[in-house]
Amino acid sequence: MRLSILFVLFFSELVSFGQMKQVCFSFDDLPVVNYGIADSSFQKDLINKIILSLKSYKIPAIGFVNERKLYDNNGIIHYQVDILNSWVNNGLDLGNHTYSHIDYNSASINDYSIEIIKGEIITKKILNSKGKSIKYFRHPFLHVGNTKEKADSLSKFLINRGYHIAPVTIDNEDYLFALAYKRTKEKNDTNLMKQIGRDYIGYMEKKLKYYEKQAHNLFGRNINQILLVHTSLLNSDYIDSLAFMFQRNNYVFVDMDTALEDVVYKTDISVYGNWGISWIDKWALSQGKKGVFFKDEPVTPEYIKKMSE
Repeated sequence: MRLSILFVLFFSELVSFGQMKQVCFSFDDLPVVNYGIADSSFQKDLINKIILSLKSYKIPAIGFVNERKLYDNNGIIHYQVDILNSWVNNGLDLGNHTYSHIDYNSASINDYSIEIIKGEIITKKILNSKGKSIKYFRHPFLHVGNTKEKADSLSKFLINRGYHIAPVTIDNEDYLFALAYKRTKEKNDTNLMKQIGRDYIGYMEKKLKYYEKQAHNLFGRNINQILLVHTSLLNSDYIDSLAFMFQRNNYVFVDMDTALEDVVYKTDISVYGNWGISWIDKWALSQGKKGVFFKDEPVTPEYIKKMSE
């Protein structure tokens, strides 16, 4: 009995000191970031590796779909739809990322609304066939509206259509690493590929710790984090390493519903601009934080920037 009480007290202290941390893994640009490679085997192998890694680590991820990728001049590309079915059949969720990854900064609310409706047609059918519904919307480029009026118009449309916005707290440039990695693979430079992979995981850990620190500075505690990455060749090879890194930093993996149970996501945002940034950055700017508050944000290595130009 005494040992049981001690265990409960120990567990409670772990929670109170922030040792129990939660993260939602979210993937943009499904079915696949294919770099123009139309080969179905390449794309299926890529997504299957990601799915296998997610299942291995019991990560209830969500993927955000651009349905434009499901069509060519002859109509529906069935293997692309099969990829989405495989994703859902393995217990993963799907959300709307607009039809063609349109930029809200340069689109009217009318055109953007049409893209949202057009971008949910097949995704909704796939989810409905599994007894699920489409719930989440992710803004391409994280552009939510560069004025309050524009942001409010979109939010109202999404609410009326039954969507919840899917925020991002751990923003990063995984897409630059991914492009550098793909170009290196084309040259069969396995040593450089390994270096890019190592540097990618190191960079992502720095980003994680940076946004943890920023959350503590704003709210005095750990928050439920939401990670944004892409369904790229790089991540098909390194999701295992990425997941292990999060576990090593005392994270457990949760779905979007659970992540958004944190009351922090009700924090007001009162600043608007052309940027596509983390919600932690939005909250900080809304609280009047200035440049010095953001000075320690990790940067992408220069060699990765050059390779991805």
